[in-house]
Amino acid sequence: MDRVKTEELTGAEIVIRCLQAEGVEYVFGYPGGAVLWIYDELFKQDKVRHVLVRHEQGAAHAADGYSRSSNKIGVCLVTSGPGLTNAVTGIATAYMDSIPMVIISGQVPTHAIGEDAFQECDTVGITRPCVKHNFLVRDVKDLAVTIKKAFHIATTGRPGPVLVDIPKDVTTHKCEFHYPETVSMRSYNPVKKGHAGQIKKAAQLLLEARRPMIYTGGGVVLSNAAPQLRELVKLTGFPVTNTLMGLGGYPGTDPKFLGMLGMHGTYQANMAMQHCDVLIAIGARFDDRVIGNPEHFALNPRKIIHIDIDPSSISKRVRVDLPIVGNIPDVLDDFLKLLQDRKPQDIKAWWKQIDEWRGNDCLRYDHAAKVIKPQYVLEKLYEVTGGEAIITSDVGQHQMWAAQFYKFDKPRRWINSGGLGTMGFGLPAAMGATLANPGATVACVTGESSIQMCLQELSTCKQYRLPIKIINLNNKYMGMVRQWQQFFHGNRYSESYMDALPDFVKLAEGYGHSGVLIDKPADVEPALREAFKRKKDLVFLDFLTDQTENVYPMIPGGKGITEMILSEDL
Repeated sequence: MDRVKTEELTGAEIVIRCLQAEGVEYVFGYPGGAVLWIYDELFKQDKVRHVLVRHEQGAAHAADGYSRSSNKIGVCLVTSGPGLTNAVTGIATAYMDSIPMVIISGQVPTHAIGEDAFQECDTVGITRPCVKHNFLVRDVKDLAVTIKKAFHIATTGRPGPVLVDIPKDVTTHKCEFHYPETVSMRSYNPVKKGHAGQIKKAAQLLLEARRPMIYTGGGVVLSNAAPQLRELVKLTGFPVTNTLMGLGGYPGTDPKFLGMLGMHGTYQANMAMQHCDVLIAIGARFDDRVIGNPEHFALNPRKIIHIDIDPSSISKRVRVDLPIVGNIPDVLDDFLKLLQDRKPQDIKAWWKQIDEWRGNDCLRYDHAAKVIKPQYVLEKLYEVTGGEAIITSDVGQHQMWAAQFYKFDKPRRWINSGGLGTMGFGLPAAMGATLANPGATVACVTGESSIQMCLQELSTCKQYRLPIKIINLNNKYMGMVRQWQQFFHGNRYSESYMDALPDFVKLAEGYGHSGVLIDKPADVEPALREAFKRKKDLVFLDFLTDQTENVYPMIPGGKGITEMILSEDL
């Protein structure tokens, strides 16, 4: 390790110096007794700005949204006990989606650990299942190198959240400050370069394919491999699909893009996945929401190439023929060199079949309806923003409609909780995205149930003047819960009806923002255009939408990828 500067500092001063050395712009947090010395040092400097959230879950989600939308690392700061436990949902959300974050938590003094002290909890034990790694720092001399390790682990290999738990007395003790420029850990050496022999075999498989398919996930976005993916599709002419997390990794408006696949994916994407003869999976997990039942998926023989930075993701749910472990941009660069002057097979017949599947028009809905259709709101949102907005979403029907109807041509414009499915994610994630991308248009697509999970962050938006546009698709139901109850529970809508909703317009106004109620289809576009003209204001758009509308296509739980429910089937 290289040593840079030497002086004696308190642990609290060391934390701030480390954040400054890492180029951290914002820390999202909420103060409390165990972190007051750290907050005192934050107050004394102006390089690292603090954003005061109104709940620690909001801090974690905001740091997450900051990271996803910018390729910078998100940082949050919480106190011990309930401060940490409040943040766990946000930490788990980031972990499931492989988002690089550093969480700094306060802890009771070292002599009180294990004594059931006031606001004590076993932070390391509680967070172990939902972080990439965590540390408890018992000696101030270990603090700087531990924070350096946290940033290194969070951002290398398969990214993820790393937590550093700091007892209160460690923040007051002093030692010489040495911040290492690099760290080396014998037990942690992620592979970057893919195996040359495997890549060569995989390239040959692609060249021989008659029905090829490129299937990509969030790994393409997180590793910044979108340029290489575009070049691969351009060279081969192969069809491509993205998972929910991978949207924007390939341009959504390109004719070779078949749309999102999976439980609410397009008919053509799901059919092509099932009937291809060579499948190349890039930074994707074959999870349950993508391929449904693995046994059904295995019915059709195909050769599978799987590229991923994490070897544990390969052959986890689906047997793979050619595993390639490595950093996706590096592996794709090697692929492109091998494919540069070679022609793949003629796949016109395959494209003809795909176009027949496309003719199904699986995303159609009633454009003549006298009530607002949620799909229409998303289409108009895309039109009004020119497809250039950063869209965050909560979880439910509105999330799926946003994924289906807003075409993402660039990565890091679609910010949502995929793996954990966390309601309440959308608004604080939009705060992080707004701060990470000054001047960008940011919209939060949500529902009347989700928005109330972290509604208190409207106060944070007011304090920091964050001009987010909230698109509330209000059908007075927990929409996706209602849909499943309709299909699989005999229309017994147990506790899914929201019969005590607030007046969202007045609520927004109560927080110092503007609110608009829209209940007619003709008013949708004008309301959106007016809201987005107001560049400096948060506008809460409450769209009263069709209560009976469902998300199609839909694959029931436990069914195969081609066993889709389409609207005409009901």
